[in-house]
Amino acid sequence: MAVIRPFKAVRPSEKVVHLVASVPYDVVNREEAAELAKGNPINFLRVTRAEIELKEKTNVYSHEVYQRAKENFDRLRNEAPLMQDSTPHFYIYRLTMGNHSQAGIAATFSVDDYEKDIIKKHEKTRKVKEDDRTNHIITTEAQTGPVFLTYKSVKEVDQVVNDTIEKKIPIYNFITHDGIKHEVWILPDDYTNTVISEIKKVKNLYIADGHHRAASASRAQKVKMEQNSNHTGEEEYNYFIGVLFPAEQLKILSYNRAIRDLKMDKNEFLEKVKKNFSIEETNSPNPPSEKTFAMYIDKKWYLLKPNENIKPGKAVGDKLDVSLLQNYLLHPVLGIEDPRTDTNIDFIGGIRGTEELEKRVDNGKAAVAFSMFPVSVDDLINISDAGETMPPKSTWFEPKLRDGLLVHVI
Repeated sequence: MAVIRPFKAVRPSEKVVHLVASVPYDVVNREEAAELAKGNPINFLRVTRAEIELKEKTNVYSHEVYQRAKENFDRLRNEAPLMQDSTPHFYIYRLTMGNHSQAGIAATFSVDDYEKDIIKKHEKTRKVKEDDRTNHIITTEAQTGPVFLTYKSVKEVDQVVNDTIEKKIPIYNFITHDGIKHEVWILPDDYTNTVISEIKKVKNLYIADGHHRAASASRAQKVKMEQNSNHTGEEEYNYFIGVLFPAEQLKILSYNRAIRDLKMDKNEFLEKVKKNFSIEETNSPNPPSEKTFAMYIDKKWYLLKPNENIKPGKAVGDKLDVSLLQNYLLHPVLGIEDPRTDTNIDFIGGIRGTEELEKRVDNGKAAVAFSMFPVSVDDLINISDAGETMPPKSTWFEPKLRDGLLVHVI
């Protein structure tokens, strides 16, 4: 039984929402964050990436950075301004990218459900990133960006969402610089109990994106609980903010690979690839189906198909395309044993297109690139249900939620 709870969002006024809303803190580096916030004192990156206001040599994980984040959050609440709703609500957050649209319910979710694996994970987290967001949450006393959650859709909840979108005026409706349309509605209170009762019947929710945010909220809960001698379990720190989307609406893009150095000549490389894959020239930079790969080298695209030598293991994850490429080409041919740490491999989100792969190879920054067929949401759910973790850099979700639209104070 999954717990979903309305909350009193801290949020910008409609007049300034387009100025406040920012990209997720972890999709940009320091320089990119600084450029995006340049000339805009109320951009939310000044809270989520407060190091952009400090000296370049400042350790991004220092107390000084988290303290500046708190100061900036307090300042934005006064100057933007950011207001807090007087009563708890569910919110509907719809994202539209081209012809694709997805609408989810923004709410708070139980940390205990996360710990009990009612909210399932598919990704390992890194301690340094957990430490970062845990310190950020504790210092600012706020969860500043939502976890991206999914589940197998429920007809009654879909109906509530659709009715609200059709009959109510959104509180936010704006388009970001990347062409994504963001709309937010307050769900009418009449629907609150329906959402709570229907989600309670759901066996599992799944983290699609935002594993470090969820893990950090869990760790922050433990700290706050220890500090509170009157802990009841109902405090806001026992819940984390997320947006819950039906799995059927989600769009996963490919997460492509580029290799800097072959460490051999092209012909030797191609011969080694032929051990496990058939190779044929193609005009298409995108693989046509699962278990196929497009490879770009020396200004030509090739279609790779596994041959009879490829025999994946029994685990769900062993059968994924990213695992086949890793286990039968990147590791044995190119010596990439751990793609998480190997500096010879780069990962390029599918939103950047195959043109980025061609560009990197053509300008010499990469020797070869691989275009992948996207992982499916069913793959993600099956991996999570099996208690496995996805191989690194398997999924790239688009469009992405914005930080600063709906903040959960704890």
